[in-house]
Amino acid sequence: MRSALISGQAQNNIILVLEDNYKDWLSDQHNNDQLWLESIKFEGKGHSTLPSENNSLKIICCIPSLNNFFLAGDLAKQLPLHTYQIDLSALTHYGNVDQETLALTHFRFAVSWGLGAYEFSQYKKTSKEKALLAIDDESLLSEANNMVESIVLTRDLINTPASDMMPEDLAQTMQALASAYEGSFSEVIGQELLDQNYPLIHAVGRASVHEPRLLELVWGDEDAPAITLVGKGICFDSGGLNIKTGNFMRQMKKDMGGAAHVLGLAKLIMAQNLPIRLRVLVAAAENAISGNAFRPGDIIESRKGLTVEIDNTDAEGRLVLCDALDDACSESPELIIDFATLTGACRVALGTELPGFFCNDEEVAAGLNESALDCLDPIWRLPLHQAYNDMLKSHFADTLNSAETGFGGAITAALYLEKFISNETPWVHFDVMAWNLRGLPSRPVGGEALGLRAVYEYLKQRFA
Repeated sequence: MRSALISGQAQNNIILVLEDNYKDWLSDQHNNDQLWLESIKFEGKGHSTLPSENNSLKIICCIPSLNNFFLAGDLAKQLPLHTYQIDLSALTHYGNVDQETLALTHFRFAVSWGLGAYEFSQYKKTSKEKALLAIDDESLLSEANNMVESIVLTRDLINTPASDMMPEDLAQTMQALASAYEGSFSEVIGQELLDQNYPLIHAVGRASVHEPRLLELVWGDEDAPAITLVGKGICFDSGGLNIKTGNFMRQMKKDMGGAAHVLGLAKLIMAQNLPIRLRVLVAAAENAISGNAFRPGDIIESRKGLTVEIDNTDAEGRLVLCDALDDACSESPELIIDFATLTGACRVALGTELPGFFCNDEEVAAGLNESALDCLDPIWRLPLHQAYNDMLKSHFADTLNSAETGFGGAITAALYLEKFISNETPWVHFDVMAWNLRGLPSRPVGGEALGLRAVYEYLKQRFA
């Protein structure tokens, strides 16, 4: 997607005004502007174009609050196809907004403008042009573009149909990222997974003609703090032998949304050159059905050595993750963060637009919550309620892969993953929808990054 953010200035202005200050602002405008806005019954909500005596455009854009990340909404699609710049002077004059808040507002407006211009058009014959936003602050422009491009990458990966987004395609994307930022890439494929002790990744993916893989990207100074990101990369989830019904299978191209999140986050970390040693692990597989598919009742020994009894083949994401998480712990990083489209139970608890997270470290959890508030990327912590481990007890193995009851399903899934985390390793698990069911300002229907900005903000505040 061509960037909707460019360097420089423009003759067309977007004047940002707080709704509460609109009447004061209006009273100070030229009489012609006042008469025009009154004649079209503009009441200080949304945006409107003001008449101009020259060839430039002047847009009044009223917002209810600065406490909203998506300030630009869908203006890039709604305004005439010109290049604009933002005018924040009304915020200072009428809203007493300080310079630090102005800069933050400019950044949020820029990023949301770029995200509002997003359209997944790879499979469309026509694609609409978008209005552009000019920014003369090169540092702000660079960070805004980096964030937009990282979220666009996440969205694109999720939106791509499974026919073009299988484990080998994820591998190509990850290898390209490593090359672009001078990192290293490696992968373990098919039978090699058994040879190198990733038995559960192999078990989940062995029924597909697309061989399962463990993908690894490493970047950064070896002496910097070590952070490992782990992503669930189930490129399509039929449910396996516990096959999903059609309505639940329809959007299962998005079941690699966790992998998309960690790749988008990795791109942002590398583009912004955060001073960390980054390791990214993606467990990539298709949960397909064939004669050699894994079955309910099978018992498989994990990389860690714990035996897992398969209660349900549709609880496959946690199986590929647990081998990857055990590998992640082997290097004793300062922090492990995983993203996964893991449970419907989390969606029932929090809805589709609020990602849940679990954490075994109180300081890290508090820091994430604070960063999420700072960058207006809401997340919600759920408990690792240890008593629910009883639901994962097996008569024949060390653990079941899923509880027989759906109650507390997001918690029991997280507790299962926790079994593969070393006690001394701080760990965060995000259970995300990775999909917008409804269109919102700057967020069209389809693949979406949820919690990505919050995690980036936390890492930036902690390590930069």
